[in-house]
Amino acid sequence: MESVQTVPDLIVAAQANARTTQDRISEISKDLDDQGFSDAQAEELRDATVALEGLAVDIFTVFEARMQHHFRRGPFSRKLISQLLAADKSDLAERVRQYYLAVNVLKHGKGASYRELLATPAPLFTLHPSEDASTGDTPTSHGLIDVTEPDFFDVLAATLLEAYQFLDSK
Repeated sequence: MESVQTVPDLIVAAQANARTTQDRISEISKDLDDQGFSDAQAEELRDATVALEGLAVDIFTVFEARMQHHFRRGPFSRKLISQLLAADKSDLAERVRQYYLAVNVLKHGKGASYRELLATPAPLFTLHPSEDASTGDTPTSHGLIDVTEPDFFDVLAATLLEAYQFLDSK
């Protein structure tokens, strides 16, 4: 019988997959700087960026699903943020809040979460105005949230691991 992976194992595995994808994005971007940009490279960059967005959504969703048992019912992330604030862990609460909003934007696009992130005084990642979001017409492959930043996924993973430790110690 196969053993079930723990939440930290899943986060670390997702982070490793994200690094592989980020490395490929870096290679494609370097080629862009060296020799221009082909249609195939533009498509590969878009595909890699979409894969990275999917990894972020997936790991956050798995984290919520696996940790939901810590709360009776209702919105997991909001309850987690409230508990973190009550435990005087405001930095972690803010990171969870911003990544929760980012994942909502990655899943649903513009909306309340996007507007809330735009109003955040010190966002943890780059936000693109909706009119600048990629339409497929240009080689820049970014959406509303720039998941291709080198530390986007690492900070997400560190945030989820820290939140896991907080909940697991309760």
